[in-house]
Amino acid sequence: MGCNSCSTGKDGQPKGCKNNGTCGTDGCNKLTVFDWLSNMSLPNGEKPFDIVEVRFKNSRKEFFRNSENLTLSIGDIVATQAQSGHDIGMVTLTGELVRVQMKKKKVRDNAEEIPKLYRKATQKDIDIWQKARDREEEIKKRSREIAIILKLQMKISDVEFQGDGSKATFYYTAEDRVDFRQLIKDMAKAFGIRIEMRQIGYRQEAQRLGGIGSCGRELCCSTWLTDFRSVSTSAARYQQLSLNPQKLAGQCGKLKCCLNYELDLYLEALKDFPSQDTKLFTEKGMAFCQKSDIFKSTLWFSYKDDPSNWHMLSKDQVIEIIGKNKKKEKVTSLEEYAVDNIVEEKVVFENVVGQDSLTRFDKPKRRNNRNKNKKRRNNRKKRQNNA
Repeated sequence: MGCNSCSTGKDGQPKGCKNNGTCGTDGCNKLTVFDWLSNMSLPNGEKPFDIVEVRFKNSRKEFFRNSENLTLSIGDIVATQAQSGHDIGMVTLTGELVRVQMKKKKVRDNAEEIPKLYRKATQKDIDIWQKARDREEEIKKRSREIAIILKLQMKISDVEFQGDGSKATFYYTAEDRVDFRQLIKDMAKAFGIRIEMRQIGYRQEAQRLGGIGSCGRELCCSTWLTDFRSVSTSAARYQQLSLNPQKLAGQCGKLKCCLNYELDLYLEALKDFPSQDTKLFTEKGMAFCQKSDIFKSTLWFSYKDDPSNWHMLSKDQVIEIIGKNKKKEKVTSLEEYAVDNIVEEKVVFENVVGQDSLTRFDKPKRRNNRNKNKKRRNNRKKRQNNA
């Protein structure tokens, strides 16, 4: 849900606020929570909740105690407490809904270790913060070059500066443990800042960087998905998807999280569905299951001696045959049951504008030879006159 000024300009960037997804309304940010309690007033005698949610670069969000009782609203730029110095972030949530978010993320609101919110950011704070943000791409490129020179098996995916510009956090991914002590020394010497290295998973990397999925929409992990459940290839098997890594893998290189979305529905539908290993015994021979369609409740079987010829049976018909086989009774053939499932195909295209065929343009046009014949006649007459 973007703001009204987020129309696209000529260069593909947002035309209005020009903050590229970090606008003050917090309407087009990652993992945004809609404050549905903003229009509700507190009961008499109740004080507003003194903890606010602040978002930093990408999807990193933390909670800070408003000990100074500042009047804050969503979109305010604030200076917050850090391990050393201060950080700059944007307020994304205030009021009672923050308590709900803290309970969801299992953060106690009475904990003393909750950092403080210092003040609203001044123009000087914002200028320093913007200069630090502008250096991130250059430093990320340079740090990757240093890692390649040191032959470290790691990928530096993102750099995040602290609000005061005194510290930078480097997010990286790696298969094995990496000894980056020399890397920290070289980067601290080259950039003149304090360095912190933080390893993240491949799914967290895709969450931070964002992107467009194969469905044409923004990645779920960078917009609304907060917990990463394990995805196995069995989820694709239950949904009868081809085990093609190029189609099943997301931008993170792992199996797509959306494979779990409809898995419970498939598992529920498969409870009363015959198994893929089902064998049917008929007088013409034994038949194996080749394919099943959960939505249409149909299965395709073929004889052992004729695997290329498939017969479509309904779920009830298969259950009926299995019941007879359990009583050691054989049905005559699959063809008797398959005849009942033949459906006449309906013509979808109707000739409403007098067109004969949709493929009428595929036929080659006949050349008009009238002009050629005319020229030949004229040439013959000229030759006869000259003779």
